[in-house]
Amino acid sequence: MSTYANPTPLGLISFGLTTILLSLHNIGFLPNESSIMAMAIFVGGLAQILAGLMEFFKANTFGCVAFTSYGAFWWTLVGVWVLPKMGWSQTNSADLVGAYMVLWGVFTFLMFFGTAKGPKLLRAVFGTLFIVFFLLAAHNLCESATAAVLAGALGVLCGGLAFYLGMAIVLHDELGKKLLPF
Repeated sequence: MSTYANPTPLGLISFGLTTILLSLHNIGFLPNESSIMAMAIFVGGLAQILAGLMEFFKANTFGCVAFTSYGAFWWTLVGVWVLPKMGWSQTNSADLVGAYMVLWGVFTFLMFFGTAKGPKLLRAVFGTLFIVFFLLAAHNLCESATAAVLAGALGVLCGGLAFYLGMAIVLHDELGKKLLPF
């Protein structure tokens, strides 16, 4: 029996909260201000990378790759927003940001296959996230405001599912029974 805590809920909750907040911006409900960037750096980025490193020590390759990769995604996204404002790079073209989203969509689609043995909710998280990335790519490549709103709405669902699953696992591990079904 492992003496280590289960890092999966930390990764899922961190991903879920950050995804919900950014998705509310994508819908148009919130401006892209420092709260979103701070959440992306510290919760979506740092906390997920820490969860991924903890998954490494639990010999969970999928969790390690997923959490460290998506943690790095949040940090790179902040870089996309901030580096041009700091004068450290040129502003990204919509085509380049679209390609960035396509690459993350392909990665997510392939990671989706790794969820086959996990909870159905985990498959739903990766399935919706894959679609979110391609909607964000369409938003950038086709200048589609509708795609951004759809990505935002689906992102809120995706983040909500991740948050729910993370909390369900925390409560299950703490109480020894499935309080929230997953």
